[in-house]
Amino acid sequence: MKIILYASIALIAVSFFILVVYLARTLTTLQEALRRLTAAIDHMDKEVQSIGAETTQLLKKTNALADGVQKKVEGLNSLVHAVSDVSSTVQSFNRSLQQISASVTKQVETHQEKVVKIMQWGNAFVEIWEKWKERRQKR
Repeated sequence: MKIILYASIALIAVSFFILVVYLARTLTTLQEALRRLTAAIDHMDKEVQSIGAETTQLLKKTNALADGVQKKVEGLNSLVHAVSDVSSTVQSFNRSLQQISASVTKQVETHQEKVVKIMQWGNAFVEIWEKWKERRQKR
């Protein structure tokens, strides 16, 4: 019976040794995995910091671009106001021309008979002038 007891103790010792060896290998593998995970996390941290810096630069450039666009829009607004003023001036000028034209038309209609007489006298004067020139050339 002692042999069975010694054999059992030896079997338990061997089993415990095998368990310790597998446990040591598992812990070593786990340690390697944790080391790789730590390295990956460090790499990701550096990448995130790099992306953060690039994002900050991009944000600054975007703000500068937005400021430039804003200034150009303000300049364009002043141009639109100037064009609007020119349009108002042209409309006023057109109204003035229409009023002058209406006034001239009214004056012509009022003095139409006088204008017709003046034109008749003018035609008569031109005819007399031409006849006088013909007679002068004949002499």
